[in-house]
Amino acid sequence: MEDKRRALRSRVLRGGVISFRQLGTTIDCTMRNLSETGACLMVTSPVGIPSEFELVSDRDKVPRHCRVVWRAADRIGVAFE
Repeated sequence: MEDKRRALRSRVLRGGVISFRQLGTTIDCTMRNLSETGACLMVTSPVGIPSEFELVSDRDKVPRHCRVVWRAADRIGVAFE
């Protein structure tokens, strides 16, 4: 299988929050891998998570705008915008 990622991702186990500013709602997540261009997030369920949102890492507290590129049972892949 060909890896189509633009940047090498590093394995991490870091907490984060998916934030929906327009709704004032958040969902906890765990970042499983991370690069300059995107991440894999583990969530309880991807249902109800919109195609774009802000991701805030527990570590640096800097919000990053994300676009969902794939969804699975308990994970979503995002690209940083």
